[in-house]
Amino acid sequence: MTNPTGSGWSRRRVLAAGLGGAALIIAGGLELVDQGVLPGKHVLDVLDGACSVPTPPETFRNPGETITGSFHSRARRREVGYTIAYPPGHSRGSQLPLGLYLHADGGSHTSLLGGLPLASAIAGKGLPAIALVAADGGNLYWHPHPGDDPMGMMVDEIIPICQRLGLGTNPGQIGTIGISMGGYGAILFAERFADTVTACAAISPAIWTTYPQAHAANPGAYSNAQEFAEYNVVTHTSSIANTPVRVASGRDDPFSPGVVALIDRLSPHAVTEITGGCHDSAFFESQRHASLLFLGRHLTA
Repeated sequence: MTNPTGSGWSRRRVLAAGLGGAALIIAGGLELVDQGVLPGKHVLDVLDGACSVPTPPETFRNPGETITGSFHSRARRREVGYTIAYPPGHSRGSQLPLGLYLHADGGSHTSLLGGLPLASAIAGKGLPAIALVAADGGNLYWHPHPGDDPMGMMVDEIIPICQRLGLGTNPGQIGTIGISMGGYGAILFAERFADTVTACAAISPAIWTTYPQAHAANPGAYSNAQEFAEYNVVTHTSSIANTPVRVASGRDDPFSPGVVALIDRLSPHAVTEITGGCHDSAFFESQRHASLLFLGRHLTA
């Protein structure tokens, strides 16, 4: 909020002032919350409208076939489930490009893409015909961990399952898309497998800039500083200099500093969008169609 008097009051202090005399006691606490020192920043963002984002109107067609299954993953050393979603008018036997959907922290192969099941998400009107696949990647980040390799599972096990069905069999027809932790994974896969991943779309990627920051927020994300350095997507962007990349994040997203650091290193040809919004379902939903459209256009070009 801009103050015409030039007094420098932030929108949080204005909100505090609106609380009356109690504001004198809690104003300092609100400022600490606003800076992320104390919890509750997202609540304040919601209260003052920082998380409000316009959602483009969408129309949907009847989804195509959905296949679900499970297998024992050698890479993950456990049983994992997967879902393959076909676009409208397509089913088992269709030869189609393939998008790897990487779920967020706490998700699974049944996770929604911006509030919709996979088949419904790619049934949006005007979207190119591609199939999506999701698999159980666990609650850690999408890189290899001691005894658990979700990245290897997707590349060495899930892609072959899909290719046996005729999906992603032609050169240039495999891409990645993800939200939050999955957005990080989408970029990571593109960097590590530039000869396989043709395009990448990341919505609100959960990216930290330092290992201490990552460890404090999610101790299981990286085993140590060396692992963080090896799989730090910000410092390995040179490998996707020629890969179509789309990154979208809200200005009030707590991962915004990491996203900005990533964008600063991406090719000038990358499509980047930093707009109003938070790290929440409203923002994810607002970016779903544009991200799928970007991915589909490059996989079907």
